[in-house]
Parts: sequence; C-alpha cells; structure tokens
Amino acid sequence: MKPNIGVFTDPEHRLWIDSAEPSVESLQQGDSLKPGEVTIAVKSTGICGSDIHFWHAGCIGPMIVTDKHILGHESAGEILAVHPSVTNLKPGDRVAIEPNIPCFNCEPCLTGRYNGCENVEFLSTPPVPGLLRRYVNHPAQWCHKLPESLDWEDGALLEPLSVAVAGVKRAGVALGDVVLVCGAGPIGLVTAACVKAAGAAPVLITDIDESRLEFAQKAVPGVRTLLVKRGETPEDFAGRVKQLAGGQEIALAMECTGVESSVAGAIQAVKFGGKVFVIGVGKSEMTMPFMRCSTREVDLQFQYRYANTWPTAIRLLENGVIDLKMLVTHRFKLEEAEKAFHTASDVKSGAIKVMIQNLD
Repeated sequence: MKPNIGVFTDPEHRLWIDSAEPSVESLQQGDSLKPGEVTIAVKSTGICGSDIHFWHAGCIGPMIVTDKHILGHESAGEILAVHPSVTNLKPGDRVAIEPNIPCFNCEPCLTGRYNGCENVEFLSTPPVPGLLRRYVNHPAQWCHKLPESLDWEDGALLEPLSVAVAGVKRAGVALGDVVLVCGAGPIGLVTAACVKAAGAAPVLITDIDESRLEFAQKAVPGVRTLLVKRGETPEDFAGRVKQLAGGQEIALAMECTGVESSVAGAIQAVKFGGKVFVIGVGKSEMTMPFMRCSTREVDLQFQYRYANTWPTAIRLLENGVIDLKMLVTHRFKLEEAEKAFHTASDVKSGAIKVMIQNLD
C-alpha cells in the first residue's frame, strides 16, 4: 500500500498535500476499523464549490476552518477491508460514499430528515476531515454499492446529483411546469437536467458567464439560456425571463447561486402563487423583495444538503435518465491536487467539474 496522503487547507488559506489518517501501518495491522466501518481506497473525488470556499474564505456561515483541515466530499472508491460486524459489503466492492454520519437520536434523524441532524459529522465540513485522501474509514451504512455500468466518476458525481434530486423532490416539479434555473455551475446544470427529466417544459437557465451558458446547451439539450446583465434590476431581469419563456409565466425558480441579486430576480420572475426554491449557498444575511413575495403569494423554500436520495440518484444514472459525464471538464492525479484546485477556482479555465483521481 502507498502512504496515505490528503489535501489540506488551514485558516491561513494555504493548500497542500500531507500525510493523512488512517496511517498505512494501522491499516496493515487491521486495528483501525471500528464496528460497522469499512476501509475504502478512494478512487475519484470531485471538487465542490464549498471546497473552494473553505480554502479561499475559510468558512461557510458558522462552519469555520480553525485548524488544518482535509477537503473533499464527492467520492467513490473500492472496499479494502471490513470490520467483522459488517455483512453487506466485502473487499473489492465498488461504492459511492455518502459523506455524512448522522446521530440517529435527534428529531430530524428520527423523522427521516437526517440532513438536519443536530450532531451530524459531515465529511469536509470543519472540523470533520474530508475524503480527499488515498484511504479512509467510513461507516458501511453510508457506502452505496455501484452497479457495474457506473464507473468511479459516476460514483463521485452521485453527491451533486443527490443535491439536485433532493431539490426536485422538495420543490415538487410537475409535468409541464415552466422552470427557471438560476446559475449554470455544476449544481445548476445537474438541477436543470433533473427538472427536465421530471417533465418541466420549457427549462430556462441563467448565468453571468456566456461560456457556461454555451456549455449548458450542450450538457442539457433543449435548455433555453439567458445571460444575466451585470447591474440590471430584478424587474428587468424578470421581464427578459418571461420573454425567453415565450410569454409564459414561470411556475418555479430553482435558485442555485445563493447570490442576493439572483434570489431577488427569481422572486420577481415567478408567477402569482409560484415558488422560489433556493439550493445555492449565500452570505449569512441578505435583503429581498419582501412585498413582492407577499402580494404575489410567492413561496420561498430552502434546501440543506440531502436525505434518502442516493438510491434514487444511482437508478437515474444506471438507467440513463440522467447523464453527467459531460460535466467533468478536467482530471488530475491526487498528487496534482494543488493544480486541480487552482484550475477549479479559475473562471478563465472553463472548468465545470474538476475530478481528482487515484487510480494507481
């Protein structure tokens, strides 16, 4: 076995590769596993916008990097070892890693909404170390077997797909709904693919970057694109959205940016009784067109991560309902992680989803 290494950041916003736990020695001696756990050789990990944010800003809301910290939570890998208590997995199995460990004692857990767990350990959210390492121990309960038709990258992409699946389910997308997706980044693109698969028509997607909109037209065939003009009012934005929809009113806006102006534009764009469903992560406080929501009975709804979505996401990929392969624009080896992060954070690179591989 090769030494275990991981990708770290810290409060000084440094980024580097260093030794990580569990150590190869503890893995070889077989004493690193707790009951219910498995050891995984991580094969593919996608870089998420939150990884970039923890590196650059050092925090997302109350989640703050206070010490050296391993990034990454979109991963798939191969089972190397299992604790004797684990009976559903064996060495050699290929799995996607759901990167959370809920407590199963609090009300959200006991009511099936474990994404709201009060004591959750979510990998890559400080202080819980993430998955960007060569080997990791994880509860078998949160390892989902991959069908033969899905490869390592498909397994890693199940995490952002789960975000979109959770959003589509909670937002209640219906056949024939006119849907606006704000933001053509990875989550926006996956969300657009999901609402289209759910029967929304037409589907519109917006962004401030024309190249991302061009990419969206290839990744989600049939989607209508709108370039956001910097400095335009939410009302002007809403008018152009309605024009792009052929005069039809927007039933639902899936807001995937978390940007204040985009949320305001989405609120202005939806019809009376419409819904703005916010997936994007933004600043702690923002202003919004309150009276527009009030006088138009706009439902404003939010999402936090996902729960009970991974089996659905696997079926969507396995059966070809959703195809996310095109989203992967760049690939790097684990040892090249620093270059991978600089590429993912550079708007000029054209990166959509940057994948870090450990296939040796």
